[in-house]
Amino acid sequence: MGDRLMNNNMYDVIIVGGGPAGLAAAVGAVDGGAKRVLIAERDISLGGILEQCIHPGFGLKHFGEELTGPEYARRFIAQVKEKGVEFKLGTMVLEIGDHCITGVNSTDGLFTAYGKSIVLAMGCRERTRGAIMTPGTRPAGVYTAGAAQRLINRQNTMVGKKVVILGSGDIGMIMARRMTLEGAKVLAVVEIMDYTAGLTRNRVQCLEDFGIPLMLSHTVVQIKGNRRVEGVVVAAVDPATKKPIAGTEQTFECDTLLLSCGLIPENELSRECGVALSRITSGPEVNQFMQTNKEYVFACGNVVHVNDLVDNVTEESLRTGRAAAQYAAGTLPKCDKEIPTVPQGNVRYICPQRLVPNADARLFFRAASPAKNVTLNVYAGENKIYTKKLIRINPGEMESVDVKAEAMAGVDSVRVEVI
Repeated sequence: MGDRLMNNNMYDVIIVGGGPAGLAAAVGAVDGGAKRVLIAERDISLGGILEQCIHPGFGLKHFGEELTGPEYARRFIAQVKEKGVEFKLGTMVLEIGDHCITGVNSTDGLFTAYGKSIVLAMGCRERTRGAIMTPGTRPAGVYTAGAAQRLINRQNTMVGKKVVILGSGDIGMIMARRMTLEGAKVLAVVEIMDYTAGLTRNRVQCLEDFGIPLMLSHTVVQIKGNRRVEGVVVAAVDPATKKPIAGTEQTFECDTLLLSCGLIPENELSRECGVALSRITSGPEVNQFMQTNKEYVFACGNVVHVNDLVDNVTEESLRTGRAAAQYAAGTLPKCDKEIPTVPQGNVRYICPQRLVPNADARLFFRAASPAKNVTLNVYAGENKIYTKKLIRINPGEMESVDVKAEAMAGVDSVRVEVI
């Protein structure tokens, strides 16, 4: 990179994405000593998904007060500007190369910017009807929950009057409340699993408080209508196979179907630049510094694994930005051999997937299925280093545990189990 150091397009840290993860990573990078930081954002403004989340509930952990999504974003946008972070809006990043990104926008045209380190913060996208293969006709009136949220909250466009929601993800449950407040009738939230996919608080505040029916172990088996949705057919599913049970079908007359069937990390850039992806999360595999297998590429937020709280994204991304700044300065701790984290029992995955054993780590994990009165155990090698009783555990809610560097000395893995 020697010939690039005199280039005006040379940065200490380049961040791809200007949503909550990218903003926090930029703040962390400057606080970590980076002198020149760039955010490349494809939208026309910073803030990402927060801009359409006008409901309260953000910031309780990080700011100690309840904020709406735009209010939360404004605080970080102000910090980013105050710290002198550069940003390019309306910019599509096309490729991540060797310590560089190639992007395009209406001001610069096609450009290349060079970075000593690069942070991936592209967020995630929703599963569409095609991804979940819902049968039936293809009329107007089928939206992902996030698309409907953007239309209503940012473009003042109502999407329907009689609504069925497939999937109990957080956005879906929040939109059930939002549609009700706008005068629509939400006939049911239909969930294929026997538990809600989102936070318990959203189930209570968005469904139960508004009397919206929740149909667990059910799914939509047919969409009716030609020009516009006229109804959906819902059936119970077998608990083991998740296949519809014949004879249980019921028809809901509606004009709108919202899909809240899971989120997928935006991983195209990650994959194309050679970053190793997790089979479980579909996001980059990282160590506790959120460093990928390409040592100058870091990743944070929902592009790594889908978080339930923006406060967790912020904490993770601040740490990522500081680590990226340390890498740019040549001071990031490293070792010859990293050790893996291993999920056991009722643990679906752990992030980070590997650890630098000479540095403390915070492990985030999700349960594979809901359970009550469980025990959380953490092992470093064969040594149990932590145990705790938990009243309940739910796949929709992230859990975490801290591991000290001294506990990892000389071991071949760190295991987390819930039994």
